[in-house]
Amino acid sequence: QVRLVETGGGSVQTGGSLTLSCTASDYDYPHGCMAWFRSAPGNKRKAIAAIDSDGHITIKDSEKGRFAISRDKSKNSLYLQISRLNSDDTGTYYCTAARVNCAMGYPYGMDFWGHGTLVTIFS
Repeated sequence: QVRLVETGGGSVQTGGSLTLSCTASDYDYPHGCMAWFRSAPGNKRKAIAAIDSDGHITIKDSEKGRFAISRDKSKNSLYLQISRLNSDDTGTYYCTAARVNCAMGYPYGMDFWGHGTLVTIFS
């Protein structure tokens, strides 16, 4: 059974930076997409960024400046670096993975989800 475990959340001051990590266990889909989502109270769940096994990244232009996604296939790990944090970044961040590549699976077809890690931004 695929298991995704996120770490790195916490309370961070506005303007700071943070790196979230995700380790996947028993995820045996070499061409599968991995991605980050955020959920915040009162807001719809938001897709942040995705990355294919070949390193191709899908991310909105508005997010490119502050969010950086990366993946280490040898460690079956996914990362999200967030810089210049602001209050809008507060929420629970979820690591997700799909059986298929991002073109097919992202954002609505992600098969596996972690339990999330909470990020709280304070001023």
